[in-house]
Amino acid sequence: MCGILGVMATTPVNQLLYDGLMVLQHRGQDAAGIATVEDNTFHLHKGPGLVRDVFRTRNMRALPGNWGIGHVRYPTAGSAYNFAESQPFYVNSPFGIVLGHNGNLTNAEQLKEEMFRMDRRHINTNSDSEVLLNVLAHELQAASSGYELDVDAIFQAVGGVHRRCRGAYAVVALIAGYGLLAFRDPHGIRPLIYGENQTPEGTEYLVSSESVALDTLGFKTVRDLEPGEAIFIGLDKKLHSRQCAQQPMYAPCIFEYVYLARPDTVIDGVSVYEARLKMGETLAEKVKATIPVEEIDVVIPIPDSSRPSAMQLAQVLGISFREGFVKNRYVGRTFIMPGQSMRKKSVRQKLNTVGQEFKGKRVLLVDDSIVRGTTSREIVEMARAAGAVKVYFASASPPVRFPNVYGIDMPTRAELIATGRTDAEIACEIGADALVYQDLEALKQSVTSLRPDLTVFDAACFDGCYVTGDIDEYYLDAVEGKRGSKSSSKNDEDGDGKASQQLVLGLATEGQD
Repeated sequence: MCGILGVMATTPVNQLLYDGLMVLQHRGQDAAGIATVEDNTFHLHKGPGLVRDVFRTRNMRALPGNWGIGHVRYPTAGSAYNFAESQPFYVNSPFGIVLGHNGNLTNAEQLKEEMFRMDRRHINTNSDSEVLLNVLAHELQAASSGYELDVDAIFQAVGGVHRRCRGAYAVVALIAGYGLLAFRDPHGIRPLIYGENQTPEGTEYLVSSESVALDTLGFKTVRDLEPGEAIFIGLDKKLHSRQCAQQPMYAPCIFEYVYLARPDTVIDGVSVYEARLKMGETLAEKVKATIPVEEIDVVIPIPDSSRPSAMQLAQVLGISFREGFVKNRYVGRTFIMPGQSMRKKSVRQKLNTVGQEFKGKRVLLVDDSIVRGTTSREIVEMARAAGAVKVYFASASPPVRFPNVYGIDMPTRAELIATGRTDAEIACEIGADALVYQDLEALKQSVTSLRPDLTVFDAACFDGCYVTGDIDEYYLDAVEGKRGSKSSSKNDEDGDGKASQQLVLGLATEGQD
């Protein structure tokens, strides 16, 4: 999971991109980057850490130009941080292109081999985003007449990307001398939306992973990009759109609604907040059928993403809703942190109990999901230590039994607590008196009830059905083997891991900040 932004404005965009990335910070806390264009020169700064730590005043001054892209990242497939893989990426041939990507290509290794043998392109990192950039560059070269591009050629190139690339990808890219390109994979797994802002100098455009960036930056939402669709905004500020995939199919990632997206965002016409309220309603019915309601004194959410579901569940059950945990917002997400001991330590640093909400009570804890079970186990122990006489646990999503291969860094099957265990066994593992999981069909209905024509989802982490149709046991074994080798190694970094580059189009020369 990453966050991407693309802006075509009438004034300098560096502050817009910075503010937008701050809003999308929840989608990636590992690294951040911004690229802008002015006078046929790309200006790029990226580095490890939060947006506020990567960009200083001097960095912002070195990012001039009225159009640009931004990216926040966390690594997928278990990879540790490697500065060379932070985004945006740049390539200078046949056209200067910088690109930011959210998602994961499932055939990246095959494409990398094709790049080397047939396309004569060298991939310098292990990032599938660099692979995708080079595929796009090659397809632009094949579609162009000589050294010139037009809108038809650009959309033809995106069609070539769709034919060659498998997996999930939402993309923003700047093409030197031409404009801003954005496109979404043929299944629409990862979200992408765009909006407009009318100014006296003309129309401004913003493309984002989530609508919340449009809202906070003052842009009016136009619509989500359709699966397989591309939009191109030229230097003349005219927007062109085209369906570039042969057989597109709406299958958005349902985990975006469960956990990944901010509650105040709208994805594919569905309010994430409303979807989570619906999840609470359906989960309440499951709780009724599992635990006697009179056995529950209070409903307590695990902050933050489970709060709407827990609140609605409590209302349906007629039980008091209380905030029993206080969250330290300056500790990273636990399920993407390396090492079991580090995750356990982080849980205690991340949450603290409000003792009076637990002492002598039978509590129902509500979380959005259970992945490894590390966080859940620690939280149950904290509730008991605070004086709870019984601790029930409810998950707003079904058991996570399979890895996600489309851009979410979920662990191997062996690390997933639900793999090979019944609900009762999982309850025992996390120390709960009873455990209630949301049913998958109920989860899907929570979204479908808000948009009836949205009926197919990527829910592979729950049911093992991968919508791209190219994932088998051999692929999962290979990914898990690769993950294991990466987690046991360390990346060596020189200096502080930050870099600023000035890329002169067509020359690929690097200068100093």
